[in-house]
Amino acid sequence: MPPHTDRPAREPIFNLPTVVALSVAALVGIHALRLLLSDETDFTLIIDWAVIPARWSVAFGSVQADEIVNALQGPGGSEDGLSPFAALAQYVLADGEGRPWTGLTYAFLHGSWAHVLINCVWLAAFGTPLVRRIGAVRFFTLAAASAVGGAAVYAFMNPLQILPMIGASGAVSGMMAAASWFMFAPADWLPEGRLTQPHERLREGLLDMFRNRQVLIFLGVWFAANYVFAFVQPLGVTDASIAWEAHLGGFLVGLALFPLLDPLPPRPGRILA
Repeated sequence: MPPHTDRPAREPIFNLPTVVALSVAALVGIHALRLLLSDETDFTLIIDWAVIPARWSVAFGSVQADEIVNALQGPGGSEDGLSPFAALAQYVLADGEGRPWTGLTYAFLHGSWAHVLINCVWLAAFGTPLVRRIGAVRFFTLAAASAVGGAAVYAFMNPLQILPMIGASGAVSGMMAAASWFMFAPADWLPEGRLTQPHERLREGLLDMFRNRQVLIFLGVWFAANYVFAFVQPLGVTDASIAWEAHLGGFLVGLALFPLLDPLPPRPGRILA
C-alpha cells in the first residue's frame, strides 16, 4: 500500500471563472473579426462605436461643429481644402449626434493585438478575484460603470478631441481599483483551519488601505506605468497614444463603487492608542 501524502492537488494553470474567460474571449474575438473587415468598413465601425469627445461637446455642450473644424484647419485655411484633421472633424460631426452609448461600446474595440492582449491579461488578473467575490452581475456592473467613468473623464479633459478613443483600459482600471480594497488586506483564519484567500478577505477601511505598504506600492507602480505609457511611450511597446485620463476615470469609479457592491462586511476599524 503506497504511503499517504498530504501534498495538495495540483491547480490548473488557467483557472479563470467562466465569466472572465468569456469576457477575454469576447474581446479577442471582436478584434479578430475586425481583421476580416475592409479598411473602409472598419473605419466606419470605429467612428460609430468609439468615444469621440468633440461629438459629445457638440451634441451636449455649447460648442459648434464649425468652431472645431475651423480650429483644426488653423488660421487662414488652405487653398487645397480642409486639412486631414479638419476633414475628419467635419465628417464625424456632420450629423450632430451625441451617441452616448459609445461611452460603453468603445471598451470592446482595440487598436492592435498588443493593446487587446495587455488588457486581457490585466482583466484576467483582477477580474478573477472580483468575480469570485461579488459574482457575475456585480462584476459586469462595476466593469460597465468604470468604462463609462473612464470615457466621461477623458471627454471632460479633452472636449475638442476628434480622434476616436477605444479600449477596455478604463474598465480594467476600475477592476484594479476595486481589487485593491481586499487583495492586500491581512489574511484571517477560517473555522475550517485555513487562511482566507485574497477574494475572501474583509476589505480594509479607506485610510487603512492607504496605510498598507503593499497597496501603496501597487498604486505607485500603476500610476508610474500610466505616466510612462502616456508621456514617454517606450519605443515598440505602444503603437498609439495612451488615454491616461480614461484609466484615471475608471480607477476612481471602481474605487468608489466597490464598497457598494461588496457582499462582505468591512474589516472593523483599527483603534489607535
